Amino acid sequence: MKTDALIAMLARGPVAADARTTERRLAAAALLGALVAEACALATFGLRHDIAAAVPLPAFWLKIAFPATLAAAAAAFAATCLLARPGAALGGLRCALIAPLVVVWAVAGWALIDPPAGERMALVTGHSAFARVASVALLALPGFVAAFAALRALAPTRPRAARACAGLLAGALAATLYAFHCDEMEAPFVAVWYVLGMLLPTALGAVLGPRLLCRASGRQRQRSKRAQWHTRSEEEILASPAAPLTDS
Repeated sequence: MKTDALIAMLARGPVAADARTTERRLAAAALLGALVAEACALATFGLRHDIAAAVPLPAFWLKIAFPATLAAAAAAFAATCLLARPGAALGGLRCALIAPLVVVWAVAGWALIDPPAGERMALVTGHSAFARVASVALLALPGFVAAFAALRALAPTRPRAARACAGLLAGALAATLYAFHCDEMEAPFVAVWYVLGMLLPTALGAVLGPRLLCRASGRQRQRSKRAQWHTRSEEEILASPAAPLTDS
């Protein structure tokens, strides 16, 4: 770095980073993951065969807008953005992450009150429970990878929590998209198996987060230390008095 440029940089002082960088990166990751997941869902499942008949039904839109999908996605996105910054904590977002699950289970419990005892289990298990769990979890993988790539460029000091929230974000988006391809619409079914499909990438993020993100953060810290060392060396050179010239 030239001396004049270094003096000008020091005179300007520290330059604040763009406060929206975290949100932009994670929003781009979520959008990319959602697009890839939807393309995979269309290629694998196609739209549900009775989509025209299902659209007018309130149960169809209730499943699309289920608190455990859209609300969890919004809360997980906010929590991931927060945790991606150094030293941040969840704070009040803990309740926002738990509330959708409480609501969805309350709705499912209400739906199980009136049916006869012999029909309640069928409302919970449906006819393809484990396949739905696997489908949601697999569709979450594109968003999971994209969110991880975004987090590696940031500096979360709580990698386990940040990665778990990123996994929940990917799972919630996948569940929302998969609702257009799944013909199961009973609230108890969605409350159990959709939620389980969302929790799988959440748990995977919690397990892998500390290992993978700590490695990336360590490399970033090493690069930062090298940059600080070079800057300090140049500052020391500028601050040291010039040696007097002597005639030989």
